[in-house]
Amino acid sequence: MVKITGADLSLETCVKVASMESQVILDESARPGMRKSRDFILDILKSGERVYGVTTGFGRLAEILIPEKDRGDLQHNLIRSHSAGVGDPMNESEVRIIMLLRANSLARGHSGCREAIVELLIDFLNQGIHPIVPQFGSVGASGDLAPLAHIGLALIGEGDVKYQGRTRPVAEVLEETKLLPLSLKEKEGLALINGTQATTGLGILTFLGAQTALDTAEVAGCMSLEALKGTPDPFIEEVQAVRPHQGQIESAAMLRRLLQNSEIRESHRENDSRVQDPYCLRCMPQVHGATRNVMKYVQDVLQIEANSTTDNPLVFTEIQSVVSAGNFHAQIVSQALDFLCISLTDLAAISERRIERILNPDVSGLPAFLAPRPGLESGFMIVHVTAVDLLSEMRILSHPASVDSVPTSAGQEDHVSMGLASARKASRVLKCLEYVLAIELLVAAEGIQHHRPMKAGDGVEKAHTVVRRYAAALKTDRVYSKEIERLRESIRNGEFATIVSG
Repeated sequence: MVKITGADLSLETCVKVASMESQVILDESARPGMRKSRDFILDILKSGERVYGVTTGFGRLAEILIPEKDRGDLQHNLIRSHSAGVGDPMNESEVRIIMLLRANSLARGHSGCREAIVELLIDFLNQGIHPIVPQFGSVGASGDLAPLAHIGLALIGEGDVKYQGRTRPVAEVLEETKLLPLSLKEKEGLALINGTQATTGLGILTFLGAQTALDTAEVAGCMSLEALKGTPDPFIEEVQAVRPHQGQIESAAMLRRLLQNSEIRESHRENDSRVQDPYCLRCMPQVHGATRNVMKYVQDVLQIEANSTTDNPLVFTEIQSVVSAGNFHAQIVSQALDFLCISLTDLAAISERRIERILNPDVSGLPAFLAPRPGLESGFMIVHVTAVDLLSEMRILSHPASVDSVPTSAGQEDHVSMGLASARKASRVLKCLEYVLAIELLVAAEGIQHHRPMKAGDGVEKAHTVVRRYAAALKTDRVYSKEIERLRESIRNGEFATIVSG
């Protein structure tokens, strides 16, 4: 059972809830703060003070004062009018992590909403009711308005949801599950939709997948090094100590472990005419390690964001104030995810160079394209072409979304983060990287096959065994697509990353 406190939600816990492995409950410690926040909003209403989004319109319409009798309609109209997303719906895991993060943010007690708002979000999570949320419709300030509005729409009993594998009107599902739709009070519609949870949620899912892919890149790189009879000497501790970037140190240590007890290495230790390996082998700690440093930064940003209050205005009962500010602005998350895209693309770039080197007979010492009968057979020639296509896609997607601000709301919201765009493309970049690494694993395993009966390093041998579960040694030309798909799935499942940690 995951307890929502507003303060201590981990990224790993988010994924457990997203994948329906854990149920959720609002922790009792969060209730007093939420009640104080709500009571303070009620006190302000009695005083007649003008408060953005509570007694006024929204965005460019903030100057318009809303009569008391219309303030409930104001919140419902906000949800309906902002449910303007388009495109294919997000998957259930994405919708679930967004709902979880929104509940956690509201539970912090700075949003002025009732506990019932968080409780219904939690009921949706626990009963597997998933609002239909289109992929497009947010510029990442004032928060992820359209995606969160589509969730809010379901909470007020309107629109469609996915429930037990079918898309149905939410009104039917609420009746069936004996849940009551929300009748929103002052500020509650705004509290539901004004935040960074779509950008952050998608970012968390991609980040954790990227961690697995990064560890897999260490395995794939070691397999390629063995296939090409490269040297592990550049990975020794002394080299890293004189340039002590933490990611580089960690990467080199992993490479050393994976390559321990290699017979292939011993076979060419003496009388090797090569003075240096190419950068794609020699500089793995520097390149993979740079990504590790980026990952640490991205993790810190996402961890803080997952436990932050990101709506507007904010309620501070301790200083008796409601403040219009900008915590909804997702610039820091957007930039972090752009940075993640760049670093993952570079991982694919160095992986592609290793693939090409194994398949190029001019430099590999192996048959051309690893074909058993080059000429009659093409071997992995077009597998490399597929990797190049994927890499090109990643490079296009690595253009930063966070610099593409376009003013909205008649110029009132004149600098936006494009955070959701950054999150969407980060997810696509990760998928492409997984495919590139799957291709490297396939090709490198075949390269190692040419050095039998010599064994590779301990970790590389384990990885070779995993590859052979999904792709047999090459005896003649065959269709490779399904093998690459299976290897990509094994990467996502952590089969290769586990070798590094083990």
